[in-house]
Amino acid sequence: MPKLKNKKTAGKKIVKKKAPLAKTEKIVEPIILQTLRGMKDILPADQPYWEQLRRVTERLARDYGFSRIDLPVVEYSNLFIRSIGEGTDIVDKEMYNFVTRGGDKVSLRPEFTAGICRSYIQNGMNVLAKPVKLFSTGSVYRYDRPQEGRYREHHQVNYDAFGEQDPILDAQMIQVAHRVVQSLGIKSVQIQVNSIGCPVCRKDYIELLTNYLESKRNKLCQNCKKRLEISPLRILDCKEDKCSQVAANAPQSIDHLCEDCRVHFKTLLEYLDELDLPYIINPHLVRGLDYYTKTVFEIWSGLEEGRKNSLGGGGRYDKLIKMMGGEDTPAIGFALGMERIILEMKRVQAKSYKPPKPRVFLAQLGNLAKKKSLKLFSELEKNAILVAESFGRGSLKSQLKVANRLGVELTLILGQKETLDGTVIVKNMTTGVQETVSMDKLVDHIKKKLKTDNVVIYHNHN
Repeated sequence: MPKLKNKKTAGKKIVKKKAPLAKTEKIVEPIILQTLRGMKDILPADQPYWEQLRRVTERLARDYGFSRIDLPVVEYSNLFIRSIGEGTDIVDKEMYNFVTRGGDKVSLRPEFTAGICRSYIQNGMNVLAKPVKLFSTGSVYRYDRPQEGRYREHHQVNYDAFGEQDPILDAQMIQVAHRVVQSLGIKSVQIQVNSIGCPVCRKDYIELLTNYLESKRNKLCQNCKKRLEISPLRILDCKEDKCSQVAANAPQSIDHLCEDCRVHFKTLLEYLDELDLPYIINPHLVRGLDYYTKTVFEIWSGLEEGRKNSLGGGGRYDKLIKMMGGEDTPAIGFALGMERIILEMKRVQAKSYKPPKPRVFLAQLGNLAKKKSLKLFSELEKNAILVAESFGRGSLKSQLKVANRLGVELTLILGQKETLDGTVIVKNMTTGVQETVSMDKLVDHIKKKLKTDNVVIYHNHN
């Protein structure tokens, strides 16, 4: 007999009750396994070039009387805006700005000079004997289109000097820049110099330049039309072809210097002649920042092949310390781009740093020998004997292969028996002769075998 339908549900569509939805799972974004655009790793293969650059720049800093200073990567934004200047590409387009959780407006440093001046004032360096010479190195950040040798995170080495206005200091700073580049194996170098005057004579020059550029406004790029209102001097530095053609016939700053600036520049050139440095006067060199006065210069390389690469530059910034709230303090400095220098070192096949090679290899066999080998390695290291090892490799054969590949002179073999006896087998890798040496006489024995004077000492111990 068929089952009767319930009167209440007869003729109605029965909808089944849906099960409750499961809680929405949190979407986990995949890790992006690549660097941000314009930022890159410095891999072990490139480190010998970086090490060579660090060693040369630090040595010359010491030789020329510069003291090292390290600055924070993050500073208040207005430090850079006020010192570099509104209307510059750095401030308008390239700074990494953000607001901290505490509400502070800060920026990743786009250059070093502003931070060095801030530190000079904040830490009362004005009381130190003049000139105060400071050396710094590190990363800088600019949100610009990445290009060869200039990334969004790149590195600079900086030399700055405060408290002396004599042009002999200008000449010495140019000499240091030249020495750095030449000491790194880049022999073909050109120095470009100019004087952009002081605020007194520059005022008349800017007026003259502006009148000329206004007459050529239609031939300028869009950026330079804006610069015409804010900072016409920067138009001379524009890389656009049509702007370069306009700049070629523009009035030159060196023709409109006051007496003080003229004498300063003339004296600098005499010093450069005396030093026999390869310089040319570039009347269109202005540098792109507001704080420069009088001397400006750049270091270029690659002239022997007709291809020129800018490696860095700098100049005087005599009014910056006072503008920031300190005493009236003349100053000069320059920065070199580390990535650009390394690219040039590779291009000219300059030597990179060659670390000392170990002459001794420590091999161990068995668990007890493994435990003792760490202490033995430490003892040899304390005695400035550079030792290689292959801890974790099980067989003696595989360890001896590593020793052969490294080209060491001696291999120390520590096995179960030697560990219990307090001895080590010393194997001459050239002759194959093996000796068993007491652990307490091992250091002296190795030094004697390697001829003490030739032992590689790779760092000092206090």
